[in-house]
Amino acid sequence: MSVPPSGPEFSRRDFLRYSGATGAAAAITAALAACSGGPASTGSVGAGSDKTLITAVIGYGNDQSWDPTQTASAFAMAGISHIYEGLLETDPITREPYPALATALPADTAATSWKFTLREGAKWHDGQPVTADDVVFTFQRVLDPVANVLVGSFFRPWLKEVTKTGDREVELVFKFPFPDAAQRLSIAKIMPKHVFGAPGAWDAAKGGKTCGSGPYKQTSHQPKSNTTFEAFDGYNGPRPAVIKKMNWLSIVDASARVARISGASAEAQIADNIPYANIDQLRKAGLEVQGGKGMNHMFLMFNTASKPFDDVRVRQALHYAIDHKKMIDVALKGHGTAASSFLNPEHPSYARAATVYEYDPDKAKALLAEAGVKNLSVNLMSVNVSWIADCLPTIAASWEAIGVKTTLEPQDTAALFTKMDQSQDYQVVAAASNPNQFGMDADLILHYNYVPNGTWMKYTKWGESKDATALFALMDKATQELDPKKKLDLVHRYLDVIAEQAVLYPVVHTELMTAWDPKKLSGVRAQPYPGINLLQAKQV
Repeated sequence: MSVPPSGPEFSRRDFLRYSGATGAAAAITAALAACSGGPASTGSVGAGSDKTLITAVIGYGNDQSWDPTQTASAFAMAGISHIYEGLLETDPITREPYPALATALPADTAATSWKFTLREGAKWHDGQPVTADDVVFTFQRVLDPVANVLVGSFFRPWLKEVTKTGDREVELVFKFPFPDAAQRLSIAKIMPKHVFGAPGAWDAAKGGKTCGSGPYKQTSHQPKSNTTFEAFDGYNGPRPAVIKKMNWLSIVDASARVARISGASAEAQIADNIPYANIDQLRKAGLEVQGGKGMNHMFLMFNTASKPFDDVRVRQALHYAIDHKKMIDVALKGHGTAASSFLNPEHPSYARAATVYEYDPDKAKALLAEAGVKNLSVNLMSVNVSWIADCLPTIAASWEAIGVKTTLEPQDTAALFTKMDQSQDYQVVAAASNPNQFGMDADLILHYNYVPNGTWMKYTKWGESKDATALFALMDKATQELDPKKKLDLVHRYLDVIAEQAVLYPVVHTELMTAWDPKKLSGVRAQPYPGINLLQAKQV
């Protein structure tokens, strides 16, 4: 993380078939080389040595996919939001849509086709003009069932096609009216056909190559170290860069992250994913520390092809066994809420689920006995995100208390999901996720994890079951429903199904904390999802 990741936070590899190919960059054309920079600095630039530079500390890896159609990496998605544009964008906090590459919002959001004119003078970072061909090229990839890119599940259910109607005009044709498309279009970052249409270019995008039309261009990229940006002089859009240069350091270790932003020799002016235990310390040192509540959560994911996790009673038992209060008090220092739905309580579509996994070890034991399960041993694999690691001992102690022998196996996020991509066997995974990186509406959030043939359903081995088929049909019905009340009723129905099945389900929702030096930065707004957005921030 979404995330955080989610994921998720979800700072991890892209999920689909474009895995392991980082060596193809050498085959990319000169057009691609012109877009993003060469070797990066080590990230050792001090805070005061360059008055035009802002140094940021991001608590997630920058070594995941940078392909905007494929990534759920917290670091990459935050960077991409500064580099690329959609036809429409949304404010990072209010999530209200505004025109970006397009010149205006759609006049009638209930129409079955929307027409857009592209911003005159919009340029790619290599100086080439943005055209309607680039928009069509991007959406062809998004909608292609063979490519099956990660963001495709957010569009294929309702978007039929995108056509060129002029050099700077395009038309989006819907399968049915879908007013939520205005917010959804920010996910589809428009990409240059002359760059990413070249052989091997998508592999290079995955490895960190960029070429956008946004206010910042990437100037260097060192996986596992840092990524640098500078303001793009050719940008003529609605939110130009105010800060001239940025150096984003990737520091997953919590103590090292705090050290970079605190003390007399602090190198960075802003950091996300602040550990809860350090909030008071940083505030006393004069830093502003603010949080954002949203979908950020730790979830458990079960391999339903591995017995006894094919039995819903076993999955439910392991949820009921967790001492949420202890986890929130000890690991999260009070900055968490036990999950009572897949959605967090602050979400406008939230309703308490029919099945809520309140701490009940006796019920957990009874469910295991009812399922005929004795002497269960669980290997709990997890990502190495700091706050997730803090929560693991509570899970282990809770499961041991009901007689379930538990082995903890935290590991690098990319390594864990590489195993998932390779269909390696596992029992249970704990990870962080935050679909709010993509958007806010319930339809989007649930289609991130629960979609036919989707990556997460492949991980769980549950997607082709009868229960899953019935769930997907109910979700499709909600997607197509125009009446707001009827739509919400359908959403609540499928949220109840997801809660009952507990195949991939949150344990706790958390608050994400961001810290910055108010003597160096103004206009910062803490996000309720991983990463930072500095498009409206200023140096003091």
